[in-house]
Amino acid sequence: MALKRRVRVEPEFSLAAMIDVIFLLLMFFMLTSKFVTPNALNLQLPSSSATTMASPSLAVSIDRNGRFYLDAKAIPEANLENALKAQIRASGKEPKNTTITLVAEKTAAVEHVVYVLDIANRLQVKTILATDQKPDPKK
Repeated sequence: MALKRRVRVEPEFSLAAMIDVIFLLLMFFMLTSKFVTPNALNLQLPSSSATTMASPSLAVSIDRNGRFYLDAKAIPEANLENALKAQIRASGKEPKNTTITLVAEKTAAVEHVVYVLDIANRLQVKTILATDQKPDPKK
């Protein structure tokens, strides 16, 4: 009586397919992460409602040549932070309750706007970026 030995088939697991799937997932996440940009600046843009806003405490203006104005008075870029600190102290308000309106011309360099926003962030004051109201296309 001859017993036949069963031929044992050992299961093989091919990693090639799994590596392909992982590679595709890796490429997908790498590409989509480039399109996600975090909002580094927390801006409060004015809304176009019919109510009037209370006048802000301070106004910083930037013209197309990069000159800074604090409440319509020309001020050098190097002295802007100290002047803002002095104005905040003189108002008697806490910095968190102070609002700076930033008015920049359309052709002003973005670096100047970011410079003022950075100062406002360091001083922990609220910033409103003033914009022109878009013309109504129906009119």
